[in-house]
Amino acid sequence: MPLTFTLDPAVTPELRDGLLDLWTDVSNAGGAVGFVAPVERDVIRPELVKHLVGMEQGRTRLLVGLDEEGRVAATAFLAFNTHRLMTHWLWLYTVMVHPRHQGEGYGRDLLAAAADAARGIDGIEAIRLTCRGGLGLERFYGSCGYKEVGRIPGAIRVAPDDDRDDIIMLLPLT
Repeated sequence: MPLTFTLDPAVTPELRDGLLDLWTDVSNAGGAVGFVAPVERDVIRPELVKHLVGMEQGRTRLLVGLDEEGRVAATAFLAFNTHRLMTHWLWLYTVMVHPRHQGEGYGRDLLAAAADAARGIDGIEAIRLTCRGGLGLERFYGSCGYKEVGRIPGAIRVAPDDDRDDIIMLLPLT
């Protein structure tokens, strides 16, 4: 069954908890979403709060995908640039699909829904994101139309003696 995507859903306690559970489960399954396993919900909660504050301030928008049971199965945050010379593109952050749904095409669906959402925002011409090297994410994003436009070798320290590249990807929308 396809996911049901909603841009800017009402943030209820159930949605907030679903986002936190998703982020925790993705992180603990080895997902490259800002944490290294093992991680607890309480460690992730402050980062989620930062995203929610950004939403409240109008700087960030949430795209959420619900599965057939109404559970949070996928998310992405679209963040506007505050620099006046870069307002024609936005950032895509915290792109996640729940591990139980891996391999079902939901990642592609999420990225397509994010691109559609961005196209619906006046003046947005591109989406930019970064991803952690060493996991093949740049190939996945590339297969979805993103182009690698930069790479900073060893910029992400996952563990002692385990540095990864920070890969910058861009999806033109025009």
